[in-house]
Order: sequence, then C-alpha cells, then structure tokens
Amino acid sequence: MMRNEILHGYLIHHRKYRERSHIVHLFTREHGRVDGILRQMPPPQYQPIRIQASGKSDLKNFTKLEIVNQPVFFFGDAFFSGFYLNEIVLRLCSAEVEMPETFVQYHQTLAHLQHLSSQENPNLFLRQILRQFEHALLEELGYAIDFSVDANQEPIQPNLHYHFQLNDGFIPTAQASRANLVGTQILSMCDYEKGRDFNPEQLQLLSRLYRQMISSLLGDRPLKSRQLWIQNSQTQA
Repeated sequence: MMRNEILHGYLIHHRKYRERSHIVHLFTREHGRVDGILRQMPPPQYQPIRIQASGKSDLKNFTKLEIVNQPVFFFGDAFFSGFYLNEIVLRLCSAEVEMPETFVQYHQTLAHLQHLSSQENPNLFLRQILRQFEHALLEELGYAIDFSVDANQEPIQPNLHYHFQLNDGFIPTAQASRANLVGTQILSMCDYEKGRDFNPEQLQLLSRLYRQMISSLLGDRPLKSRQLWIQNSQTQA
C-alpha cells in the first residue's frame, strides 16, 4: 500500500485510459517498476520525474507530477537504445520490486546516451553501456553467472567447450561449434571488477550470453525495439 508516497524515477511506457487518463509504467528509485493511472498528459520519457503515488491495488493513483530536468531528445542509435532499455525494464521487472543497482545503471546509461554521437567510437561505447546495464539487470533479477565453474560445479577448463543454459550454467560438451563457448572465453570474465569497462573478449562473450538469456526470459514475444532497430539499420544500408 502507498499513501501519498513521493517517487523519483522515469516514465517507461504509457497508454490511453478512458477519455483524459493514461495507464503509465514508471521505473522508480524507491520501488522499481510501479504502474498506475495518471489523470493528465504523461511526462516525456528519459527525463527524471517526481510524482506522488497512493493506493492498495496494482494500479496506483499518480498525482503531483513534476518534471525535474530539461527535455532530452535521442536520435538514431541512442533513440533505439532508450527504447530497448524501457522495453526490457517493462517486460522483465516485476511490479513494486526494488531494483536499486539497475535503477542507478539505467540513470547512468541515459546520461551516456546523451553523449553517444560525440564519442570517438560510438559503436564500441554503445556496446559497453548496454552490456553494463544488462549485467546489473540480470544480476538483480537473480541470474548472476558464475564464470568460474560449470553446471556440475567443476572448474571451467580453458581448452574445453561449453554449452550455456539459463538455469543450469555452462554444460561441458565434446562438440566444437559456433554455438558453443571455449573455456578461455568464459574465464575472461573472472577478473572483471564492477564498474570497469569490459575488454573486447568480455564484450564478445556477454553479447552472446545476454542476448540468449534475455530472449529466454522474454519467451515467445520478441522485443519490438530490437526489430525496429534491425529494420532501421537495413533501411540505411
């Protein structure tokens, strides 16, 4: 139950509800994803907001909306990345479950996206910040990976091949294929320290693993943001 509780966060999705109201989904510092009814125009996305929430049901009543900062506009890859962040928060985060690490990473990622076009290597920079966000999100959802042991709790062997399963981990396999991982790739994550950039080997590994993990968690409904991003890339090619 919330009674005139002040929340700080971001709008991640909204849809029309009756004549003058909207059902809105927020990502908040205090309670993670919070859903509710707002009887006014929703705020812009990607801007910090302050809002009051009340109610016992899954849909809170939102009032006293304040937009904290100036408007933020994303274009190109930054636009699709912001769409992607909001979509996986909406799809993967349960309502009213605090996600402090993910919230901090979300806030930082939006700040980084504002400077994407000024980076010396925008593509590498984008891969870094998206993997760092996914890293925080998956760990806080309870899917942290132990990169030191396999599914049998045996140490990862550098020269062996492994098949990854979401709920089991790294399963040793005799087959070398593009779908499998070499032990050295997996062990490259063992020296990762939180807050650091991933090196090229780590980025390559996490791109494969996190896409597989997120797809498994989403089930049969693919991400709209990813489909639109691919379509946009093909149009520009």
